[in-house]
Amino acid sequence: METRAAARFIRISPRKIRLVMDQVRGKKIGEAVSQLTFAPQKGARILKKLLDSALANAEQRANVDVDALYIKRIYADEGPTLKRWIPRAQGRATRIRKRTSHLTVVLDEM
Repeated sequence: METRAAARFIRISPRKIRLVMDQVRGKKIGEAVSQLTFAPQKGARILKKLLDSALANAEQRANVDVDALYIKRIYADEGPTLKRWIPRAQGRATRIRKRTSHLTVVLDEM
């Protein structure tokens, strides 16, 4: 039985968070959480929190063996982009795009 959790409007670009997601995709939940605990990236903290939420959702269901869970799907979609401007030389301005992400994780039993 699948269990999912989602985090929306997270202030990290999808490209950066996907690099961390690729490290834990398909792994058992315990192994993934321990790997994310010691990873130096900002996205690792965010993903660990998301996995903890998905694990808590799974514990609420009946007939789910928490030790047999693995990451079936994990992906990052692009959220809205905050557009900012910074002044540059000779009266010009440069756009700064502050990207956001919508994260989803789906857990399943082996």
